[in-house]
Amino acid sequence: MAENGAFEKRREGVPCWVDAQLSDVEAGKRFYGELFGWTFQDAGTEEGTEEEAEEEAAAESVRACLDGEPVAALVRKTDGRMPTVWSVYFHTPDAAALTARIRAGGGQVVTPPHPVGDLGSAALAADPDGAVFGLWQPGRRTGFGRRGEPGAFAWAELYTRDTEAANAFFGPDASPEFGRARVSDVFPAEMPPHFLVHFLVEDVTAGLATVARLGGRVRVPPFGTSYGRVAVVSDGQGASFALLQR
Repeated sequence: MAENGAFEKRREGVPCWVDAQLSDVEAGKRFYGELFGWTFQDAGTEEGTEEEAEEEAAAESVRACLDGEPVAALVRKTDGRMPTVWSVYFHTPDAAALTARIRAGGGQVVTPPHPVGDLGSAALAADPDGAVFGLWQPGRRTGFGRRGEPGAFAWAELYTRDTEAANAFFGPDASPEFGRARVSDVFPAEMPPHFLVHFLVEDVTAGLATVARLGGRVRVPPFGTSYGRVAVVSDGQGASFALLQR
């Protein structure tokens, strides 16, 4: 996946979007709305094309917004066998070319690039260790409207069995907003490799209290990292994510 290509609005490989696959989107709106102060736009309720509204309605998704700007999406799972997870999407100007490089680098293409109306093209892939991530080639929608502030995306950490192999696949630069660590640094060694989405909060301790009050769980108590103080939590449906205080 590593690439020294040109920049468009943002460099290829930079996190540009996150979404959560949930069984109950309404419950997710209540949880994240109170935790992060998000508001939500259902399909077709904001200005956009009829095609955009149809695409979002088909996915039964809602956009989460912070001060009116998009920060994430909550998507209803269409198959109960699908995992309840937060996923991170990386920017690319050419999803087809990037998926070819992913295959050549030993990764897998889970879902080939496909258009999402005129919003852009999406794909799902996995690195050689099996960690799943998304790709987004922007059309009318570029990605985050806000990032790096309380209530918004701030960091994606890849927990992997082999950080050297991950660096060879993704590229050695762990910034901006994308780092790598060994699974066993934080989780039990048997935990599968995965990406962990981090949202910025002003106070991790206060955030944990809110998570517990809303029916979520603390998976890993606060610990220090090079990029801030982190706690791993899950919502009431089991989707794990991290709170990050800087």
